[in-house]
Amino acid sequence: MARIGLLLGAALVLGACSQDPPEPEAVSTEIPEELQRVELPEVAAAEAGIGTPLEERVATIGLLNKRNNETQDLEMRPGEQKRVGDVIISLASCERTAPWEMPQETGAFVQVLVRERGSQNEFNRVFSGWLFKNSPSLNVVEHPIYDVWVKDCAMDFPGEE
Repeated sequence: MARIGLLLGAALVLGACSQDPPEPEAVSTEIPEELQRVELPEVAAAEAGIGTPLEERVATIGLLNKRNNETQDLEMRPGEQKRVGDVIISLASCERTAPWEMPQETGAFVQVLVRERGSQNEFNRVFSGWLFKNSPSLNVVEHPIYDVWVKDCAMDFPGEE
């Protein structure tokens, strides 16, 4: 009989554990007075001369043809496309962190189009996304013949020498 009571008690304890915990209540807070009066700048960063405008940046993209082991460096501006044989590289943007920010990162948003085998002008998009210099395995161009990676993004920041 004691065993049955013990089993019933354990079942009740386990049954109470399966209930979802109550939702925490939202706590209302006030914005400190010194932060309420902060005015946002009226001039955009590009107009104020902070950093390099997108159209003036230059990315260096590496392209490897695995068939013949040829590597090329392509210097491109955002919005530019370059064709090398059967591959077209299109650069939409490139960025790098400011020199005073850690960790240092360099990245570019690229699209890679490869000519379909046996066709004259039919290209298939094999990649579209951000590639990062310091983390090449984060986003990879998966193609049996071509490999594409970011080498640099040339841009300036205020106070940089």
